[in-house]
Amino acid sequence: MRPKIVIIGGGFAGLNVAKGLKHTAADIVLIDRTNHHLFQPLLYQVATATLSPRDIAAPLRSILRKQGNVKIEMAEVTAIHKDEKKLSMSDGSEMSYDYLVIAVGSRHSYFGHPEWESVAPGLKTLQDAVRIREKVLSSLERAERATDKVIQRRLLTYVIVGAGPTGVEMAGAISEIVKKSIQDEFRTFGTDETRVLLVEGGPRVLLPYPESLSTVARNDLQEMGVEVRLNSTVTDIKSDGIQIGDEWIPTETVIWAAGNMASPMLGSLETPLDRMGRVEVNPDLTVPGYPDIMVIGDCAAAPDGNGKFLPGIGPVAMQAGHYTASALRQRLKGQVPSSFRYFDKGTMATIGHLRAVAYVFGLKFTGLIAWVLWSIIHVLYLIGFRNKLTVIMEWMWSMTTTKRSVRLIANSKQ
Repeated sequence: MRPKIVIIGGGFAGLNVAKGLKHTAADIVLIDRTNHHLFQPLLYQVATATLSPRDIAAPLRSILRKQGNVKIEMAEVTAIHKDEKKLSMSDGSEMSYDYLVIAVGSRHSYFGHPEWESVAPGLKTLQDAVRIREKVLSSLERAERATDKVIQRRLLTYVIVGAGPTGVEMAGAISEIVKKSIQDEFRTFGTDETRVLLVEGGPRVLLPYPESLSTVARNDLQEMGVEVRLNSTVTDIKSDGIQIGDEWIPTETVIWAAGNMASPMLGSLETPLDRMGRVEVNPDLTVPGYPDIMVIGDCAAAPDGNGKFLPGIGPVAMQAGHYTASALRQRLKGQVPSSFRYFDKGTMATIGHLRAVAYVFGLKFTGLIAWVLWSIIHVLYLIGFRNKLTVIMEWMWSMTTTKRSVRLIANSKQ
């Protein structure tokens, strides 16, 4: 009887496991709450009206249609019973497995304030991106009709909380929309009346990056009109404003990019979790005491060999997915796989129009060169020829005109 391998999650990690088992004599089930694979690094470009959802997403069934040993199920796992080797699903059904790969990613963490999520959306899904896009665009439309200058200023103020790569990219992109793309399109206010703030609790933006690149990123943002607030703590968020230290800033658009938390479903494993709720896995990415369960991607606290955990970023997830597929092939042959070793090729973030920072193989790049590197890498990793071609065309349009081609509001209730 062929072994059954169940993969929970169709992101970078889970999809690479499934693809890596293409020629394996096993029955593979890929479970995901959605029916698509999402290229998350470009999700902010959907949120800021450069790309449409279809440009960065592809149906899982389409991606794996030629892989006969894979079955895809659109479902949600609510609990894992590791001793019985069974999964509980949200619809009340159960599923058994011989080997289990958990790659469920992460969600936003509001540091003990879950009530903030309703007024300060984060960016993890296509729904999040569309919600943020329509929130930003609707604020401009409402500001055009506002007769009260106080209300208009509140509508034209945008606050991004968290200055990691997502926060920096969001701040730069929103600034380009409200200070450049809409120039001469509205009649009751000018782009100089819009305000974009990036709030960070730490001492600099892009904290994991070399300090010199953080400085370049901060300077670029400020040149683009973004107010950068460092060493600043958010203490409250309401529908009409945000409290930053002793200052209350009236705004109706707050975007959360400050923290992540793994799925609460991982608690059913009854194994040690780190402060972010990630599973503390062995060097071979297995759950302690359960070599038949592997946890990878953003939901895994994987050791880096230096007493720390690897970051929850796309390159780690992709490499972990390749490794896991190889490790499972070895286990099916009765072999013991070696430990996972992450090869850090570098990191990069785009800031705005032809502006980016990159740290690749120990070399630092800024400006146009960094932006070109960022663009090439992201297009190469996109799935599907159509996606690549469409994204390149949209970027060329945006680069030459500074306009956003997806400025559509579908939900008029925003």
